Amino acid sequence: MDKVDKVIEAANTYYNKTHNRKEENIIGRFRSWEHCYKCFYDARKNPSPDYDYLSLQLAFYLASWGMYRGSSFLLQEDYKVHIPVVKQLLKPQYNCLLDIKCAELQKSEVCWKALEELKTFMTKYYDRIRKSVKGAEVQKEVSDTLITKILMGTLGCVPAYDRFFIDGIKKLDVTTGDFNKESLDNLVNFYEENNMRFEETRKRFKAHGLQYPQMKLLDMAFWQIGFEHSD
Repeated sequence: MDKVDKVIEAANTYYNKTHNRKEENIIGRFRSWEHCYKCFYDARKNPSPDYDYLSLQLAFYLASWGMYRGSSFLLQEDYKVHIPVVKQLLKPQYNCLLDIKCAELQKSEVCWKALEELKTFMTKYYDRIRKSVKGAEVQKEVSDTLITKILMGTLGCVPAYDRFFIDGIKKLDVTTGDFNKESLDNLVNFYEENNMRFEETRKRFKAHGLQYPQMKLLDMAFWQIGFEHSD
């Protein structure tokens, strides 16, 4: 089985489990991504979005994906802490990132710049919140795991660089485990080199009337591979 076969098989496994509560009840929590993504997708068309509600959706999605563990600074804040980030995410200059295709990200400097701007904004914002919670200087920046989970949950524009995803991409030697342009370039190239096969698979991945973004296919496939090979 080649790399592409393994990625397609893993993506199908993840999706099937996510949509079959009888098989494995715990996997149902992962559908919080679908609910969050749908809410933010619709909010971009709304001239008066409900920032409070969107912040609540984002908080629950992040909690479902392990970002509210006991050691997390977010656990010490209520869901409203995300409102400034929600407002930033919904600004029109970031519309280009919503459900972005790999080919578009590959060739668009505007989209790369928008992605970098969002990453910088969220890193600085959450870093201030974390320092206020911890009550001391924190040496490391806010994790890329948090930033990429938010980007995946609200725009579907990059995979969530968490433990299992990183283990998965390293297992198949597709790209690095660092969230940066080089890593994303490698992922984009991998998708585009196998575009026809991935697109045929992606046709069946839908929720709330929306097709899963290309980056979500990569996200769930490599997460599944990493999960299956975890200790």
